[in-house]
Amino acid sequence: MNSHLLFDFIVDKENNTIHMTREFQADLQQVWAAWTTATLLDQWWGPKPWRAETKSMDFREGGYWLYAMVGPEGEKHWGKCTFISIEKEKSFTQKDNFCDENAVENPAFAPNIWENKFDQKENKVEVDVLISFETLADLEAVISMGFKEGMTTDFNQLDELLKAAK
Repeated sequence: MNSHLLFDFIVDKENNTIHMTREFQADLQQVWAAWTTATLLDQWWGPKPWRAETKSMDFREGGYWLYAMVGPEGEKHWGKCTFISIEKEKSFTQKDNFCDENAVENPAFAPNIWENKFDQKENKVEVDVLISFETLADLEAVISMGFKEGMTTDFNQLDELLKAAK
């Protein structure tokens, strides 16, 4: 990661949230596309040696992204992001769930809500993400899975993708 780019990661156990703020050295259209286009998401989402593999993507309110996190041995863990609201190149909100390959949500895991905001600031884009969990146990389960480390790697991979696109 470029040391001059902001990355804040705050866990708020009182409110069951994770708040991430990250800057990217790119223009707003590039960063927005990287977060909302399946072929681009597959290139940076999922910390190596894991990778994302999109099965389907319908980026519209009420649509969803169905993808697998594919491990080094080929194992797949499925996720579904249902898009609740979208304001082009400004923000989108999604509900995240674990699911099966047919997008049937797994009731053993509670969903969480991501509020993603994008703001062009001179030659950088600030992405502000607030993730809300139903319970403290849900939040702690995600943290224990290495969420911060995974997102740090994901964001570094996105930096590389954006740099290569210039």
